[in-house]
Amino acid sequence: MTSTTRRSLIASAVALAAIAGASAPAAAQQVLPRISEAEVRAAAEAWGKGLVSISVAYDENENNFEKAKVVASDFIDKAYGYQLGPVLFKPTLTREPQTFRTTKVGTLAYFVGHDKAYPYDDGFALLPWRSVTYKPVGIQINGSVASTMGKLELRDKNDTLTVVDKTWVFKKDDRGVVRIIVHHSSLPFVGY
Repeated sequence: MTSTTRRSLIASAVALAAIAGASAPAAAQQVLPRISEAEVRAAAEAWGKGLVSISVAYDENENNFEKAKVVASDFIDKAYGYQLGPVLFKPTLTREPQTFRTTKVGTLAYFVGHDKAYPYDDGFALLPWRSVTYKPVGIQINGSVASTMGKLELRDKNDTLTVVDKTWVFKKDDRGVVRIIVHHSSLPFVGY
């Protein structure tokens, strides 16, 4: 969609809202760019590359936590939608009382650890990950929001495979950037 077409759609929505008695800002917010399945897949792939980039930064800099933290912070800013509101983040290896996170600080602590406020976080991204593959079982599109669920396959530098169950909700913002607004993962159930 061209910017001219997008502006025209927003102007039409504002005009219709004015006729109906709604406010212009509310109408403009309703016309958000539609997210596509290809964009969801690309965002999941970018997430995997971001995780690996943190691991590599840590390993290649002689376990340099500060370097990994800078890479992780940049990764979180690009991948997650904290500027859109709280992100609902429940990663694989958290435990009570800090199972759920809604802030960037909590997410950063999970990925790189070393935060006294999150004493149980060891730094999931500091493990020696070298590849990440997402295998969705489905992607559901609803306008500017998409949900997906599937298996995430992570391989470390020894080619050891770890599989987690992953659910993400992505939102495309008004600039067309796809961001994670819900992140839930867990280890597959293996029986009693």
